[in-house]
Amino acid sequence: MTIDAALPSPPRRKRPSIFARIWAGQAGPVAVVCAAILGFWYVMCLPMNGDLPSMPPGGTLAERYAAAWALDRPVLPAPHQVLMELRTSTCGRLASEAAFPSAEFIGNFFSCEIRWTPRNLLFHAVVTVSSTLVGFGLGALLGIGLAVLIVHSVTLRKSLMPWIIASQTIPILAIAPIIIVVLANQGITGLLPKAIISAYLCFFPVAIGMVKGLNSPDVLSLDLMRTYNASRLETFLKLRLPAAVPFLFASLKVAIAISLVGAIVGELPSGATAGLGARMLSGSYYGQTVQIWAALFLAAFVAALMVALVGVIERGILKAMGARP
Repeated sequence: MTIDAALPSPPRRKRPSIFARIWAGQAGPVAVVCAAILGFWYVMCLPMNGDLPSMPPGGTLAERYAAAWALDRPVLPAPHQVLMELRTSTCGRLASEAAFPSAEFIGNFFSCEIRWTPRNLLFHAVVTVSSTLVGFGLGALLGIGLAVLIVHSVTLRKSLMPWIIASQTIPILAIAPIIIVVLANQGITGLLPKAIISAYLCFFPVAIGMVKGLNSPDVLSLDLMRTYNASRLETFLKLRLPAAVPFLFASLKVAIAISLVGAIVGELPSGATAGLGARMLSGSYYGQTVQIWAALFLAAFVAALMVALVGVIERGILKAMGARP
């Protein structure tokens, strides 16, 4: 009998349960926060809608909550009303009026036939996203260009940085109508004015992040490049730019979300008939609060989707550069 055979085998580690694995990641905490927000939202529907003339008088607390969750034009719509409006404004009304928990209701809810008309909320989302992407591209290029100039020129660093920071102190709601009116007088309407407003908002985080990233290499690395007699261009391409990539993508995630805000704000004073901003504006004109909330939720979903797409591109580029996961 060997010594190894005489020794007791180490105890087998117990595999954590599925709930422990979910809670250890992001899904568990996010689900708890979302459940808390939904619960608070449902509770606040009665205090917010209780004074409306359309609320029936009297009744038990449960009856009053049921009425507050079913108003046509509430101050604060219930989450299920927003969800139904999203479904109706993208896929049309349900084929039948089956009750919510039934299989017929669920089957009708997920059966979708999209009609590409100006009444479809997805149509408005595409209009806003097109302005967002053009503005994001312009703002990213402007921010990267300014950062490169600032890093390589002391004079530009002292002259440009104060103006870049001061540009963000002007409220976008004040400057957006000016941009729209000035460009309209020059015969420029449509997508470009909204894209310029988006670029105005999103160039700032890109410029600041790139300046930080391009200046991130330490002194020893810069001295090593000088020892190898590297030119400023070689130092930029082989040292500064690779070091700035993580900073750049962190800034791009902020920039693409804020550029969507700029596109929506640009649609408000321009009298646009298409776009999520125009949809919100028409909802406010006619008191359709559920329509406004549906457009807001779709805008938030689109922003999250674009930020996630930037994250996927970031992981691909960092992997190609040999960065550790």
